[in-house]
Amino acid sequence: MAQRIHLVLASGSPRRVELLQQAGIEPERLLPADIDETPQKSEHPRSLAKRLAKTKAETAFAVLGERGEGEGRLVLAADTVVSVGRQILPKAELADEALANLRILSGRTHRVHTGLCLITPSGAQRQRLVETRVRFKRLSRDDIDSYIASGEWRGKAGGYAIQGLAGSFVVRLVGSYTNVVGLPLYETIALIGGEGFDIHAPWREAGKAAAAS
Repeated sequence: MAQRIHLVLASGSPRRVELLQQAGIEPERLLPADIDETPQKSEHPRSLAKRLAKTKAETAFAVLGERGEGEGRLVLAADTVVSVGRQILPKAELADEALANLRILSGRTHRVHTGLCLITPSGAQRQRLVETRVRFKRLSRDDIDSYIASGEWRGKAGGYAIQGLAGSFVVRLVGSYTNVVGLPLYETIALIGGEGFDIHAPWREAGKAAAAS
């Protein structure tokens, strides 16, 4: 019998876990990688997303190796970067950061880049970069102040969560919606499925459980 492949997610993001669960996939474990996410001088937003995803995956893969637990496990990492032109908007941790981000995004089109990196049990790497364009309406002072008061922006790339209240700001979206949430599902599923992960096994198991109940 072929060895079953397990998935390790190098992230502690509830949003990424929920998106995987939406596709019927439950990571075997979460192994967040604590790395420096500061952009390098003149680094392009796309390059930053790819570099951070790669570093997160490599860090988690190294931890599994040190523990002797890498066999039969795929390590998946992702990093999402929001930008206007070449300007990278920070993950908002303070109200002032969220306020500055929303003022920049107001009435403009921005890009959401997510870098994906998958490391196989043999150490081979597979990378993808997904980009979505999002246009916000012109935000009123009340829109901004009320959104800041909601607290929903905390820890979010670009200072907003499209799956929440800020979804009402979106005039137009071109590309993957799940990418803006934090994990582009189509590309992610294609990536792990291409490396032997049985993406449909949970679907079949759920069907059997439903039939037996």
